[in-house]
This record gives sequence, structure tokens and C-alpha cells, in this order.
Amino acid sequence: MILALAPELRLAIPLLVGWTAVMAVATALAYYLGERGAAGWSPAVILGVALLLRLLFLFAPPQLSDDVHRYLWDGATLLRGGSPYAAAPSSVEPPPGLETVHAGINHPEHVTIYPPAAQLVFAAGAATGLGITGLKGILVLIDLVLCGLLMLLLNRLGLPSRHAVIYAWNPLPVLEIAGSGHVDGAGMCFFIAACCLLVNARSGRGASGDGAGEKASYLLAGGLAAFAGLVKLFPLVFLPALLSLVPSGRRRHFTAAFAAATALLLAPFIPGLAGLLATLDIYARNWEFSGFAFGALRGLTGSGAVARLILGGVFLGFLLVRYGLLLRDAGPRRAASGRSALAACYHIALAFLLLTPTLQPWYALTLAALLPFAAGPAGIVLCWAVFLSYRVQIPYFILGQWVEDPWVTATLFLAPVAAWLLCRVARRFRPMPA
Repeated sequence: MILALAPELRLAIPLLVGWTAVMAVATALAYYLGERGAAGWSPAVILGVALLLRLLFLFAPPQLSDDVHRYLWDGATLLRGGSPYAAAPSSVEPPPGLETVHAGINHPEHVTIYPPAAQLVFAAGAATGLGITGLKGILVLIDLVLCGLLMLLLNRLGLPSRHAVIYAWNPLPVLEIAGSGHVDGAGMCFFIAACCLLVNARSGRGASGDGAGEKASYLLAGGLAAFAGLVKLFPLVFLPALLSLVPSGRRRHFTAAFAAATALLLAPFIPGLAGLLATLDIYARNWEFSGFAFGALRGLTGSGAVARLILGGVFLGFLLVRYGLLLRDAGPRRAASGRSALAACYHIALAFLLLTPTLQPWYALTLAALLPFAAGPAGIVLCWAVFLSYRVQIPYFILGQWVEDPWVTATLFLAPVAAWLLCRVARRFRPMPA
């Protein structure tokens, strides 16, 4: 409430960092108490508190990011029968009623970078006719569905549904989705929905069942996985984890549905997808923000391109090793357990955030959605530490100068690493039970 009542968050970054730290600690404590059985958080309480936290920011204008203007412009373009990939906003005259939205778009010289499924979400928000508030309302609704799905999946995996508090009450989705209107949570909603279907199918008739209902579950899960990856591209990295949950006899159904859904989502936009790919190429080659590992490697090699290649290679190597371990534990014919697959996704998301050249705070929403299944000190700390990067907003808002603090960038990397090391040391010296 204190942050929601702040007249200008960009001038209250120390307040933002401090109160989100308090909330992060409180959320971790709620998770810990639930883990120890010292507190019982019912699904109704978890969703009720999550809703109240999000309502605090739903009706406020976005202050920490202006991406939602691009979202609304893309959605309105689609509703008018156009393609958001056809032209950059700077080359288009805004229609009546969209002048303010058009003026607020960042990097208007580039075609949108958001995939086709995200465009459908944007169009749903634009269709409400409530502008930015309507779009944020759609995203908050999807985020609350995600909270419910997290509790459902936890239950299916034999874990307490109260573990969901570490996402539902986390300040990161509250500020980045309800406050700034970012779409990352929507991608994770469809990913978790796919996980729910896969785990449910296995716990129902079994991995070798021939029931029509089980087959439909794998087909629908494949379609949801495609939708998740075409809201935000990063969930596509989790595709091997989803496949590990599918029995060998059903993988053809999952992959066929994934391919068909991908084709259906891409087909209407094919004439303009070259613009999307061009913007993605510019992003991959040039964008950078709060990437400590990237900055250090660029300083050592003297080349940003070489640093990106090295980091890309390290991340690819980590993917191969982590998924190799997952498949080894599952065996050649058996499906992996849901807990193991989600733990692998958690580790991969954490590695990506530590290695990426561009670390915007909302990128950590993917990691935050996986915390209920594999909460570790590094992930918990990183999901808060990303707020430190908003320090750049102070000189930018006052002087128009985008100046990163190298100490902040270093902290974003070193804080989760230190948390992980301290936890390892604490476990090593923990007294053994009598």
C-alpha cells in the first residue's frame, strides 16, 4: 500500500527496494512456516491476498516500464484488422484515441518483438475498451489463474498447495504484472497448465493407458506448450522438460499438437514475421542491461559479440547437462517425475538470468513462477535483487540520462550466488540429529 500510494515510484527507488525486501522476506517466511506446518494457508486465503495485492496497483498508471503502450498498440492494430508486424509504429499515423498510446511506445522505430500468441492477449486487453487498465486487468486475471494452477499442480505432485504463497504474495509479479502490465506471467500460466495436464494424465490412467481422455490431455498439453512459447519465447527452452513428462507412447500426440498449434498461431502473421525476426536479431546482437557476466567477459575479450557467443555456449552446455541428468534419472523409457522436471526448469531459468546480457526485472517472473516447486535461496534472492536495477530510473527520469551503476550490476549476480554459498555452508555445519 505504501508503494501504491507513492506519487512517483521512479523518484522513490530506495523506498521500492526497501519495501520489496520486506515483502520478499515476509513471503519467504510464509513459505517456510507453511513448510514446517506452523501455518496453514488455505487456497482461498492465498488467492484472496494475491487479489488484494494486485488491486493496489491495477488502476495506477505504469511508472517503472512503458512496455504496456506497445502491448496496447499491437492489440489495437490486430483488432483493426492489421498486422503488428507490418510496420514500425513510427511509420504509422495513430488513429483517433490512440495518440497517447502511440506517443508512449519505446523504440517505435522497430517492429514489435512480441510473438503471435502474445498478440492475442494484447488484443483481448484492447477489446475491453478500458485502455491500459483493461489490458492490465486481463493480465492480472491470467496471473490469478496462474496462482490457482500452481496450487493445483502442487497438489497433484503431492506437495502442499500453500507453497504457492512464494509466488502469489511475491512483490515481483505484483509490481511487474499488476503495476507495469508485463506479459511474462501469461506465458508461464500456459506452461503450468500444460504441466497440470501431463501430471494429471499420468496419475489417472497411467503412462500406458489407451483412454481417449488421456490422449486428449496430451494433445491439449502440446497445444498449451506452443501457446506458452509464443507468448514469450523463453518457455520454449522448457520443451524437453515437458517431453520428459510424456510417456514414450504418447509423445507423438504431444509433439503433433505442439506443431499444429504453432503453425496455426504463426500462419495468419506469416507475411510480416520477417519484421519480428529482424527485431529479435537486433535485440540479440545489441541489447544489454544489468548483465554482470556479459560485462565482465566483454571487458576481458574486448568484444561484445565474443562475450555473447561465450555466454550462449555456456548456457547451451548447461542445458545439455541439466536435461541429460533429468533423462538419466528418468530412464530411457519411463517418464520423469513432475518434481524433477520442474526443478530442472528452475535451474535453467536461474542460469539464464545469471548469464543473459539483458536482465530486465520482469524477466525473473519465469523464475518466480517456478519457486513453489524448487524454492532455493539463490532464486528467492534474485527475484528480489532485480528491483535494484531500477536505480537507473533516477537519473533517467530527472536528467534523461541512462546510466547503469556497475556495483548494482555486480550485486544482481553476486547476491544470489552468495545466498547459495551461504546455504551450502549452513547445511554442511548443521548439527546432525541425535
